[in-house]
Amino acid sequence: MHEQAESPLRERDREAVATLEHAGAPEPELAVRRISVVRKGRGATGNPPLRFESREVESFDDGWAPAGEPEPTRPLATTLIRDQSCSAIAWNESPDIGFDRAVNPYRGCEHGCIYCYARPSHAYLGLSPGLDFETKIVFKPDLAYLLEREIRRPGYQVRPIALGSNTDPYQPVERRLLLTRAVLDLLDRTGHPLAIVTKSAGVVRDLEILARMAARNLARVHVSLTTLDAGLARRMEPRASAPARRLQAMAELARAGVPVGVMAAPMIPGLNDAELEKILEAAARNGARHAAFVLIRLPHELKEMFGEWLEQHVPGRARHVLGLVRQAREGRLNDPSFHGRMRGSGPYAELLAARFARAARSLGLAERPAELDCGQFIPPDKAPVTRQLVLL
Repeated sequence: MHEQAESPLRERDREAVATLEHAGAPEPELAVRRISVVRKGRGATGNPPLRFESREVESFDDGWAPAGEPEPTRPLATTLIRDQSCSAIAWNESPDIGFDRAVNPYRGCEHGCIYCYARPSHAYLGLSPGLDFETKIVFKPDLAYLLEREIRRPGYQVRPIALGSNTDPYQPVERRLLLTRAVLDLLDRTGHPLAIVTKSAGVVRDLEILARMAARNLARVHVSLTTLDAGLARRMEPRASAPARRLQAMAELARAGVPVGVMAAPMIPGLNDAELEKILEAAARNGARHAAFVLIRLPHELKEMFGEWLEQHVPGRARHVLGLVRQAREGRLNDPSFHGRMRGSGPYAELLAARFARAARSLGLAERPAELDCGQFIPPDKAPVTRQLVLL
């Protein structure tokens, strides 16, 4: 039975890899000193050194480039790397996160959001949080099979699974690999609740499954909306859906009966924070029922990367933005402490939280979504294999 369930997913995997993966297995590179070059369609300007590496590679000017001009940069293709993990669920014990388990089909994210707090996690793979994070995507070809094996174990206790808590489950490669789709099929069949976080309009490709699950109070979707300014979005999150497309996706989800919320995240002082109320208002007009916000977090290598991005794209505001972040992080660019890392502290953070609470209240947006139903779960070995077989 397992072999039959596995084979279609593996076949899609082979087709996608034949199309997208470079010939030969990619090898982790040494840490590379950043060359600040803006590349079309990519968020990072280079590959910062890995914090775990003792050696670095420095760029060297050989004198052939015209004076004052950088050498031409070739477009960076996306490389797919198979993940050999033997488990699907990542368990969470953080007291300031509203879920205890998550499933992430991908490690790394082609959306290329420069502010992404998940970038430093690529260093654990021997890859840079910079361009490597958005061009070397690690995927789990047997994810649905692994998840089925875990939720069928005796004593498994059902709680909503967060899909996309680290990297986006609907990033561009999902169109070919369909790993998220396979997970939804499994959770729909077994009556297992889930909550999705995405900044991709691609979520509507699975609207039929999500609507079916939502009708049984088993699914909700959180759409991350950072800015309404398409130009700023293109620079900050180059391969994510445009703001207008995300709002359109929210409206489609809402019309289909899927509870949808907006994540105004991250709020970046001096860059997009003035848009907070407008983001919430636009989301409410397009069917959002609940809302949340997160203050920008800059852990590990992200501090340097984000500073360099600011110097490249908004040099006149770079120092001011980082100064405001420090004001909200007790003089630092990142505060990893529980309960404070999401919203910060001090006058600026308090004002931002007050603005959010007032706007959400006036727009009728709940700060906490309704609970999903955990009582409909059927173990995989007892659930129908397909909906067609049920009809037969």
